[in-house]
Amino acid sequence: MTPLPRVVVAAPATGQGKTTVATGLMAALAAAGHAVSGHKVGPDYIDPGYHALACGRPGRNLDPHLVGESLVSPLLLHGAAGADVAVVEGVMGLYDGRIGGDGFSSTAHVAALTRTPVVLVVDISRSSRSIGAVVHGMATWDPTVSVAGVILNQAGSVRHADEVRSSISLPVLGVIPRDATIATPSRHLGLVTAAERGESAEVVARLASVVADTVDLDAVLAIARSAPALDATPWAPPPSAAWSGPRRTVAVAAGRAFTFQYAETAELLTGLGCDVVPFDPALDPALPSGTSGLYLGGGFPEVHAADLSTNTPLLAEIRAAVLDGLPTVAECAGLLYLCRTLDGVPMTGVLDADAAMAARLTLRYPTATGAADTLLTRAGETVTGHEFHRTTVTPGVGATPAWTVEGAGVGFASASLHASYLHTHWAGHPQLAERFAAAVHGG
Repeated sequence: MTPLPRVVVAAPATGQGKTTVATGLMAALAAAGHAVSGHKVGPDYIDPGYHALACGRPGRNLDPHLVGESLVSPLLLHGAAGADVAVVEGVMGLYDGRIGGDGFSSTAHVAALTRTPVVLVVDISRSSRSIGAVVHGMATWDPTVSVAGVILNQAGSVRHADEVRSSISLPVLGVIPRDATIATPSRHLGLVTAAERGESAEVVARLASVVADTVDLDAVLAIARSAPALDATPWAPPPSAAWSGPRRTVAVAAGRAFTFQYAETAELLTGLGCDVVPFDPALDPALPSGTSGLYLGGGFPEVHAADLSTNTPLLAEIRAAVLDGLPTVAECAGLLYLCRTLDGVPMTGVLDADAAMAARLTLRYPTATGAADTLLTRAGETVTGHEFHRTTVTPGVGATPAWTVEGAGVGFASASLHASYLHTHWAGHPQLAERFAAAVHGG
């Protein structure tokens, strides 16, 4: 049994201020001298960027769809190693999960799997005593979920907050007044990433101040410390010290255009004998010295297409290296970067395809099947993943698909390349990391 004080920050629906409060709570607890570990329910990469700023350590994701139910608690314990308290930000409404999955991968699902008490954030700007009914329903809907307290957000006045408070039987841990200055800006895929906001650290500090002034941190900590010890062993990547052969460099795209990557990806590769070296495709004129593998994760290349396109020496080097067989994994943003063009702007041209912004957002949580034996896949093998993008690639599939999803081939693959829109979490599918690392080592 492993003790870990922890709390889930949830809401009745999206747009209630969950990210604002969760990030502010992490930062306020850290400022008070606590070692805080930040986690996010679901596949989202953006919120963990803010969590990392607030906590001073990598933000982590907890998603039963991506990694399986049995790995959620081990990943929580791994990410929270050495922390005094873990704060887990929920996703959407408390009970909203994978469509058609009866709440699978919802915040409630993760709270139940990890036996973590829930603090509910409720926007009260458009209601008063009706909030009591909402909170009562949230707290009693599922007996496996423990809603231990409430934070009232967007209060119009003390009188308004008192009226709401009188309707709630659970402890009210704080009241946050209306304050447009602490809102986080949105974009076509959600929040603007922390890496893209020059004022991100200032915003997080502001959130910490607001939460410290309006929320009873001691009461939140008491709830966190009431969580029972977890009957799970922390997840661990292969120990890097156990690697006996020569180490190889894996270049990982970073910078403002490529901000999406699960922390466990680099940890797995490091344990498999790879030195993970970040580079900025918008700024760096060349790949890191000795690059033996290339990982192009997710992000917003469509926002930074002009900067990526003008870095012609790097575009040419990557095109030549990938076409020459450099082991390369590209997920979503990486796929766009490997196309000929992105919204008419030249990219690397590795793929005979063009990318462009689309009218509709694609958001799905599929199970994907390997269409053939490729760099990452084996024919017929299945993995779970997610897609989240507002672009299209034409054509959307190459001679060898990266995956088959819902009966259709998607993406581009070969013995040395794997590029598609699908994001996967390699802790849930470590064979993908192992195959990539083997190719990097020349296996």
